[in-house]
Amino acid sequence: MNPVSHAQLDWDDQGRPHSRVFDDVYFSDKSGLEETRYVFLEQNRLQERFAALPVGGRLVIGETGFGTGLNFLCAWQLFEEHAVAGARLHFVSVEKYPLSHADLQRALALWSELAPFAEQLLAQYIAIHQGFQRLILDNGRVTLTLLIGDALEQLPQLDAQIDAWFLDGFAPAKNPDMWTAELFAELARLAAPGSTISTFTSTGWVRRLINAAGFKMKRTPGIGHKWEILRGEFLGWPAEAPAPTAVKPWFARPAPLAGERRALVIGGGLAGCATAASLAARGWQVSLLERHAALAQEASGNPQGVLYLKLSAHGTALSQLILSGFGHTRRLLEHLQRGVDWDGCGVLQLAFNAKEAERQAQLASAFAPDLLHLLDKEQAQTRAGITLEQGGLFFPEGGWVHPPALCQWQAKHPLIEVLHHHDALELKQVDGQWQALHGDTVLACASVVVLAGAAEIKRFSFSADLPLKRIRGQITRLPQTAQSQVLATVVCAEGYVAPPRLGEHTLGASFDFKNDDLTPTVAEHVGNLEMLREISVDLLQRLGADNLAPEQLEGRAAFRCTSPDYLPIVGPLAAREAFDHTYAALSKDARHAPDAPCPWLNGVYINSGHGSRGLVTAPLCSELLAAWLADEPLPLPRSVSEACHPNRFALRALIRGNASKS
Repeated sequence: MNPVSHAQLDWDDQGRPHSRVFDDVYFSDKSGLEETRYVFLEQNRLQERFAALPVGGRLVIGETGFGTGLNFLCAWQLFEEHAVAGARLHFVSVEKYPLSHADLQRALALWSELAPFAEQLLAQYIAIHQGFQRLILDNGRVTLTLLIGDALEQLPQLDAQIDAWFLDGFAPAKNPDMWTAELFAELARLAAPGSTISTFTSTGWVRRLINAAGFKMKRTPGIGHKWEILRGEFLGWPAEAPAPTAVKPWFARPAPLAGERRALVIGGGLAGCATAASLAARGWQVSLLERHAALAQEASGNPQGVLYLKLSAHGTALSQLILSGFGHTRRLLEHLQRGVDWDGCGVLQLAFNAKEAERQAQLASAFAPDLLHLLDKEQAQTRAGITLEQGGLFFPEGGWVHPPALCQWQAKHPLIEVLHHHDALELKQVDGQWQALHGDTVLACASVVVLAGAAEIKRFSFSADLPLKRIRGQITRLPQTAQSQVLATVVCAEGYVAPPRLGEHTLGASFDFKNDDLTPTVAEHVGNLEMLREISVDLLQRLGADNLAPEQLEGRAAFRCTSPDYLPIVGPLAAREAFDHTYAALSKDARHAPDAPCPWLNGVYINSGHGSRGLVTAPLCSELLAAWLADEPLPLPRSVSEACHPNRFALRALIRGNASKS
């Protein structure tokens, strides 16, 4: 993986940005706003298309070259003026060199009439790192998905149907890599039937290449110093071109559900509350069933969780998910109260042995320094405010979160009804509706049910064979002292310790695969204090921990829920026996490519298995699940969404010859 760098800009005497890499302007020196509105909004007929959207409808715009976000903000402004209240705008844009926050703020200050939209964008333009980054704007009415990286690496991983394309890289002469047959083939693959396209260039070879990809382009009068521009429509994939690789049927999208948009979400922790919020933002009525008296009572109930990235330098599916999920959660936290609900104090991962130091050095060379960078021992001590034995890897945008606050904020949506003391023991489908039952009592019903109750989802017959396991973890709560208040960042080694929240530090967490009892134990408190000693003897002494009687320490234990490959389980679920029957040929030949449609368990979705990473993965996975349900652009690369898919386990079992016996 190559670290993504920010755009290198120069500014002219009018305050306009100019790309140093491409030696080109970001927008016209005459009138950037007029050109954007004419070339992209008018040629794609967006005003009439926005006005025609029904309640619950949406339009998806795709763009090559996000740049300063000017095209996006103009489209959003037009959408706000002409679309009905219940409609939604999806904007997907690829950008190899994103502007820094300061540069974006400076560029957008040129357009005072866009200020209300620019302010919202800038408030969420945080933790923009490589890969897919989703920003939720205007209370969920507008979704911006930035694909940070090279267009021909990012677009092939996009799963979307684009209604209108803005082709807006730098000029072909300056940036020929953005004007290739391979790129235009990706635009065609992603184009919805009747998709439109426009671009400021009228170069003949560009027009011919786009036409060859399946679009019908025509020259049209330009604006300002542009004599002509190009606009067109998608006619269909060219008959003479090899068809794009089909999505495997077990990873394809189920048919969108018709009728009333109502969902049951079972489980009121991080995954359940985030799922409910993502669905409610799309106009769904959600019943959130929680068996306890309040939300976030189990693994999501710790006073402080760490917003931390355990990454790989090799771009694994898990690493990509974590990087995208971290950014998404970090942006959501801007809605909460800093210092009580969360704090972006940074996270320091100590290089506690040679193997860890080697891993950290690899990561530091694979990612940009604004995501993570190495600190030597002295720098680490200065950053943490305490004496340490090692340096380590510092994540400046990390910190701690009070998970119940995030859960409660997400569940506050007016379309979400939280049902406490509702323990669903059975699910039954009656006349197309899923009923949640406790004995003979129907707790709630809806056409869709999402199982978000960690390992408890194994109680239902159709999800019982999902390979989820529980891992007990215990945290220790330590009262802050006058001396311990100096701790300025989360510090991790085998465990972690966080700066104080409301007078207490959180220390943990243990891992116990065998204990099913959630009563906190003295032995694990002692173990947590040993972890603290390994992190910093100085902090141990500042907390007076050597003088604390372990049997008097306070804490809590809960079960993490994880899968064998450590990826969450997110998406629609197939009926297992029918799946095994439909794809039985795979047990004899793993390379067989059946095309039979997947036998989906209609209306059943999973969001579970987040392990100790739920703060980072659960909110974005809820967006993924909502995108599956609403037939929207996926917020993650296709390969990552497939790696998290519930059907992966049934597929692996078939290939190994271990299909369920009917």
